[in-house]
This record gives sequence, structure tokens and C-alpha cells, in this order.
Amino acid sequence: MKTKSLLTPIVLTVSFVSLFTDIASEMLYPVMPVYLQSIGFSVVLIGILEGVAEATAGLSKGYFGHMSDRIGRRVPFIKWGYGLSAVSKPMMAAFAFPLWIFLARTLDRLGKGVRTSARDAMLSDESTPETRGKVFGFHRALDTTGAAIGPFLALTFLAIWPGKYQYLFILAFLPGIIALLLTQFLKENKIQSKPATPYSKKFFSYLTYWKTAPKEYKHIVAGLLIFTFFNSSDAFLLLYTKIQLHSDISMIGFYIFYNVVYAAAAFPLGVLADKIGLKTILIAGLIVFVIVYFFFGFASNLNHFVILFFAYALYAAATEGVSKALISNVSKKSDTATAIGFYTSFASVFALLASSLAGFVWYTWSAKTMFIASAAGVSLSIIVLLFYTLNNKMGNPMFREKL
Repeated sequence: MKTKSLLTPIVLTVSFVSLFTDIASEMLYPVMPVYLQSIGFSVVLIGILEGVAEATAGLSKGYFGHMSDRIGRRVPFIKWGYGLSAVSKPMMAAFAFPLWIFLARTLDRLGKGVRTSARDAMLSDESTPETRGKVFGFHRALDTTGAAIGPFLALTFLAIWPGKYQYLFILAFLPGIIALLLTQFLKENKIQSKPATPYSKKFFSYLTYWKTAPKEYKHIVAGLLIFTFFNSSDAFLLLYTKIQLHSDISMIGFYIFYNVVYAAAAFPLGVLADKIGLKTILIAGLIVFVIVYFFFGFASNLNHFVILFFAYALYAAATEGVSKALISNVSKKSDTATAIGFYTSFASVFALLASSLAGFVWYTWSAKTMFIASAAGVSLSIIVLLFYTLNNKMGNPMFREKL
């Protein structure tokens, strides 16, 4: 069987592109709500904006992933996707009109939708079933390093120039441009098979993939989507942290701490996943999630939150990259972007529903009830994944070779 070097030029380039893009995006994440309020957005309008933006990203991941597979190319989607996100940053600082802000924010999320499935498929193409956990883990490590650097740069900037939010959006354009320039070094794989079936331009044509998807894929995606439906936004964790510790600095500090631990653990856990099984690490990560969410509503002091955010970072490192590696292993090579796009598309919609449901439970009962309910729901996804593993007696952690 043909083997590949773990960190090929393409893997390194894609990973550093994600690093600089996340620096740009995460510079703005902590201040986005404050900036929007400063230019006249109500809380309701902010919610609508983020809902539309995330729905755009989610649905377009499936469409453009399917298109990437059908035309047999990855690079154009990656270049255009990162380009759209880079351009959107200064756009949000140029004009403060709500319609313009909606356009810029949606453009940013559309860029994410255009690039994500093709990028992950390219990472899959550059790896083998034996190294896929390492490759996705390495990419996730650099991506999350950017997520730690970005907020730190934002805090430093605002400490020196308080309230200069528009300048921060312009500053975020710089790492975005570096990422875009790096994409110019990406080269299309010489051998990229094209399916015999013609490409359909219908936006939801990728949904037909479910009919022909392998049985393993259906079971894994079913388990992951159950998890996603009960996995609300991390904003609820940060909000509860602020309520208990009464400090914005502590809240943002824990967000940075979480990303640092996540970045440090992603690659080692990817290596471990290749050794003991992708499914094993995935389920272990989900178990950690259940434990964290069960106890989060009882946390009341700094030490509690240090332990919980540390464990939560380990959960993220054990599931984000590993889940995509697992999906890649159980789908045909010619359908990799479609398979990932189908999952991430539905995951985005389910995440929106999860956050809406979590907010309702928090408002109606309590934060503690919301966290415990999420833990109970995710336990169901673990049962589904475990049942499939035991039912099929899968001793091989990678299920099977790439088709």
C-alpha cells in the first residue's frame, strides 16, 4: 500500500492558512457583540445576524463540498473561500449600516462554507487511513493556535486603544491577507478522480448523497448529529463563567486558556487516535464532554473552572479533527468533500437548534438544568456510536481502507 509523508507541503500550507485565518477571525470574536451594539444593533438583531450568517456557512458547506467532488478540484474553493473571508473584515469597519454589516458578515461565513469541505477533503487526500488522525490533528492544532493568538492580540490592542473597534477590524485584515497569499502555493493533486455521475447545480443536490452513502457513514453521522443537537454554543459556558466569577477578563482569559490547551492536545490525540482507534478517541472525548457539562452548573470558583475548561479543551481536541478523519475513512475518495460537507451542513443547522433550545431551557428553568440536559442528550449519542461498534464487532480502529 502506498504511504505518504505525514506533513506534506500541502498539509503544512493548509494548516498555516488556517492558523492565520483564525487569528483574524478570533481577533473579532470577543468584541463582535460589543461592536455591533456600539453601532446601534439590538440584541435581537445581533441574534438574527449570527443566525443568518451561521446558516449560510452551514448550508453552503454541503453544496460546495458536493461541487468540489463533482468537478474533481479542491484548490479554487480553498482560494475563493479564504479570499471572501479576508475581504469581509475591513468591510465591517467601512460602513455602520445594518444592511452592509449583514452583507459583510454573511460574506465571511459564505467564505467558510466555500472552503471547508474542499480543504478537509484535500487533507484527507494527503493522508492514509493510518495517518489521518495525525494529519487532521496537526491541522486542528495550528487552527486552534490561531484561535488563542487572536483574542490575545485583540485584548492587547483594546488595552492600548480602548473602544477603537473599527481599527481592530482593519487590523484583522492583515493576517487574513497572509492566509490568502499562502493559498497561492497550493497545487491541485495530479490525480483527482471525477465521478461518472454528472454534476447537478441544484443547491440541495448534495442531500441525495445519503441514499448512496456507506452504512458505516450513516451510523457515524447519526451519532454525531445527535451529539450536535445537544451541544449548545460555547457562549453559554463563557456566560456562566462571567456570572459566577463576575469578571469579563476572567471570561476571555478562560477562552484563551481553552484554546491554548486545545491546540496543545490536538496533535498528540490525533497520533493516539491512529494507534488505538479513531472511534475510541471520539467516544472518550464525548464522555469527557458529558462529565464537563454535568458538573459545569455546579462550578462556583476559579479552581472549578480551571479544571472544567482544561477537560473541555481535551474533549474538543479528541473530537473535532478525529470526527472528520473518521468520516473520511468510511467514505469513498471521490465523495470525501460531499461526505464531510453533508455532515457539517447538518451539524451547523443542528447547532443552531441546540443553542436555541439551550437558551430556552436556561431561561425557563436554570443554567444548571440546561447543562445537565445537554449531558444527558450527548450520552445518547455515545450509546448510538457504541452500539454500532459492538454490533459490527469492529476490531480495526480504521474500519477499512479508503475505497
